Parts: sequence; structure tokens; C-alpha cells
Amino acid sequence: MNKKGKIIILILVILVVAAVATHLLLTPSTVETKGSKNVTDMIGRSLEIPSSVNNIVATSPPMTTVLYMIAPDKLKAVNFQWSDDELKYVPGQYANYPVVGGWYGTQDGSYEEFIAAEPDLIIESIDEGGDGDLSTVEERQQKFGSIPVIAVNDTTNVEKVGESITFMGDVVGAQDKAGQLNDFNNKYLDMVHDRASKLSDSDKKTVYYAEGDDGLQTNPSHSTHGQLIDLVGGKNVVDSGYQGNTTSGIQVSIEQVISWNPDIIITADPDFYSKVYSDSNWAQINAVKNKEVYLSPQSPFKWFDRPVGANMIIGVPWTCKVIYPDDYKDIDMVSATKEFYSNFYHFDLSDDDAKQILRDSGLKESNF
Repeated sequence: MNKKGKIIILILVILVVAAVATHLLLTPSTVETKGSKNVTDMIGRSLEIPSSVNNIVATSPPMTTVLYMIAPDKLKAVNFQWSDDELKYVPGQYANYPVVGGWYGTQDGSYEEFIAAEPDLIIESIDEGGDGDLSTVEERQQKFGSIPVIAVNDTTNVEKVGESITFMGDVVGAQDKAGQLNDFNNKYLDMVHDRASKLSDSDKKTVYYAEGDDGLQTNPSHSTHGQLIDLVGGKNVVDSGYQGNTTSGIQVSIEQVISWNPDIIITADPDFYSKVYSDSNWAQINAVKNKEVYLSPQSPFKWFDRPVGANMIIGVPWTCKVIYPDDYKDIDMVSATKEFYSNFYHFDLSDDDAKQILRDSGLKESNF
């Protein structure tokens, strides 16, 4: 065979090899195979997750709330059933998430229902430094099998939630929205930290947090449930040493509330709010006499408490306006409410809509 013939054969061999390689690269089984990436969760576990995460479920409401805020199209189930009033502020495409329960206050999660949602991964809340977290997460991982369980520090402290929001944004591919949420939070936290630090004890207003339909359950200072009072520099009339309880609710009597005589009452219970001004038992308390009782906006998530979590981010400027309206005249609550709902609840409010939410909470229009 002459030299020219050898060159032609070599060229033909190269073409055949190239054709085979191209075929192998473009077969459907290769193109459709999901990529993966390794992540280290917030408890130090290394896991392999899909490089593109599209279906997510969380095991508790605070985590579900963050996911709804930053990646609602990827959220595939919720832990709770929305009420009709809450659904007024939920876009139709998000109104019918399956309810799978969870492991938090109710402990009613169903592993079968979680798995049926076909998540790419599951978000599990952990208490930073909690002794039982690793064993709990490992138990979840065992029961969920090959579905990665990602441990994330709890989001119940509005001042510390930023790191977890950033982490979840990275994991689910919603970095921009996570950054936007943190920017909104930091704007008001910076403002509050500066101004609250300058309040003298004599300047601080006294506040009672009324829970339950009779208003006689409460949470003391330094409780996660009443944290916004502490944050903005209000003085919770129930001291953190009261009955030695700083985390769960406590029962008090109307006589005790009368003796505390708070300047302001905040509640998240619409039933209590609807009757407090007509209830003679409360009539002699300064907050009632001066029309200083306020109801946390409720929908689609409460602004002040229950769940404690990223939903309280909008509650920071609201609580500022409730307790110290003269010190926060530069906060435009109508604009802040519209911005928060549009960007994180995916629901556009008109000025009148926002004003009605604020009016229903007891805020005076002059303080909007």
C-alpha cells in the first residue's frame, strides 16, 4: 500500500472514531443523567445532592417558610394547612401544596408522605449546638434512604437567620433571592440596633405579649416568641426569670397583668384582639385605656410569632412602629409591606391593600 493510501485509511479511522464518540456523548441516557455536587451541611455532614435541585420539602414550618420565600416553585409540600384568610395572600399556583406534617410542635410528620412528594432533598432544622441533632438527622437520613437530608441551623432568631438563608439559597440555587431577603432584614436590624442601644431605661415602654383567646398566656423576655419586643428595646413586663421559663408559654392572671399595667399590648390572637376593648377586666390597663393594643398581621404568615422565623423579618419594622412610632418616622410601612409581599410572598399589594393590613393590626394611619 502506498503512502497516499495509508493516509486515506488513517483519515477514515479518525472519522469513524469521532462518529462513535459523538454518538456516545449524545445518547439520551447520557444527556439526561443528572449531575451531582457535594455539600457540607450545617452540622458538618458531607452529602451528595443533585447539581440542579428542583423539588424540596422541609420538616418544620420555619424552614418551609424560608423556602417559600426564596424558591416557591421548588417547594413541593408544606407542614401545615393554610387557612382561608391566609390563602387570600397566596398566589393560586402555591395554594394547593400537599400537607405532609413535620417534626416540630405537633410531631405529626409522615415519612411515607414526605417520600411521596419525590423531593430531591429534605431540609431538617437543627438547634445550633444541640446535643441530639446529629442522631436526629441520622435517624431521618436512615428512614428517608437515598434522599439527602440537609441539616440547617434553625431560623427562629431573626437576628441570626441570615446565615441559614444564605446556606439554603446556595443549596437550592436561589442565591439572588436569599441575598435580597437578607438585605431587607439587615436594613431594619441595623436601624434597630443603633436606636435601641440609645434608649435609657426610663425611655423604654413596657409591653405585654398576650397569647390565647383570653390573653392570659404569655412569653417572658428573652423568649424566642417575644423576641421582637426585646429587639426594638421594649421592656417585656414578664421578666425572663418569671417562673424560670424563657422558652415556652406561661399562664398568668388578669390581676398580674393589671399590676404590670403595660403601656402596650401585642397579640397574635384575633379572638382576644376582637374583644379586649369591650372586656371590663382589661379596661383599667393603660394599654387598653390609651388604645395601644396591636394585633400581629396574620397572612399568609404571622409577622410577630408562630412560627418564629423569617416571617418575622417584616415584623421588625412593624414592631418599631407599634412601640416607638415617633422614633421611626422614617420607616414607610406601606412601602415596606408592599416590597416584602411582592418580593418574598410573591403577591402584589396595592397601597390600599397594604394600608388595610396595617389598619387591621391597630396601627394608627398617622404612624404608617
